Amino acid sequence: MNSGRSDNAERAADLARLAAAAEAEESRKAQVLIDAFVRDVIALGVQPVALRARGYSGSARYRTRQRGWYIRSDETVAIGEHGEYYLMAVWAGLRERFVGVDVTASAPPLVVGKGGRDGESFDLDVLLAACLDRLRGAHH
Repeated sequence: MNSGRSDNAERAADLARLAAAAEAEESRKAQVLIDAFVRDVIALGVQPVALRARGYSGSARYRTRQRGWYIRSDETVAIGEHGEYYLMAVWAGLRERFVGVDVTASAPPLVVGKGGRDGESFDLDVLLAACLDRLRGAHH
């Protein structure tokens, strides 16, 4: 009877390894898109801005140490000046209003907001292209 549990555990471990490998490959492809975006933005001469995070619990905004470009108009996702992928929502309180927050880079997905509410997921390449178009228009 233990062999059935063992087989199930092995299958679960195999599936977890496959999922992790697929996620790593997706992030690698997404990073290629992001690196091209950063090169294009720099070539345009558009300087990175100081990024601010939003609190999950409201509209408060918090200083960060990061610089880059927001790729969503609601400023919830940004690309750092060295190609980092940031989700700009944080848990924060009164103290962070004064001292700021740390935002950690995440592994970039090919679909931003996947698994979120309907209508809130976007292909990364589409977001990057739209942002680049906005930056081109604002810079000229």
